Amino acid sequence: MSQGEVGINLEVSVGYALKEASSALRTAMEEVLRPLGMTVTHYSCLELLAQRPGLSNSALARGTFVTRQAMNVLLQALERDGYVTRPDAAPVGRALPTRLTPRGRRRLEKASAAIRAVENRMLAGIPATEQAAILRALRQMTQSLQGAAEATTPPPANR
Repeated sequence: MSQGEVGINLEVSVGYALKEASSALRTAMEEVLRPLGMTVTHYSCLELLAQRPGLSNSALARGTFVTRQAMNVLLQALERDGYVTRPDAAPVGRALPTRLTPRGRRRLEKASAAIRAVENRMLAGIPATEQAAILRALRQMTQSLQGAAEATTPPPANR
C-alpha cells in the first residue's frame, strides 16, 4: 500500500491479526466443546461461576460478552439441566446469585481440559517469556480501548 492510499495494510495490522487469531481460537474451542454438548458461551459461563460463585445474570452476561437476555436463556437451560442453581428469590435487590452444582463442576472439568489443550496448541512454539509479553500487551490494548471509550462517553444527564 503506498503512502497516499486510504485503508489499512492487513499484512501489518495488529487489529486484523488479533481478529484473525480470535476467530481461529473460537473455531478451535467450538470444535472441542461440540462433542460435550457445549458452546463457548456455555463453557465461559461455567468457568466464570467456578471462579466467581454467586455472579448475577448481568455480571455473567458482561463476562461472556452476550446480552442479559441471552444469558438469562442460557441460565434457565443450565438450571433445567442441573448444572447451576439459583434461589427462587433474590437475597438482596433483584439479582439472583448463580452457583455451579456438583454436576456442573464435573461438566466444567471435561470442558476445561479440552480448552486447555486448545490453548496449549495455540501457544506451542512460543517461549514463556514471549507468552507473558503477549498477555501484557493484550491487557494493555484492552485497557487503552476501554479508557478511550470511557473518555468519549458523555456523563449521564442530571435529572
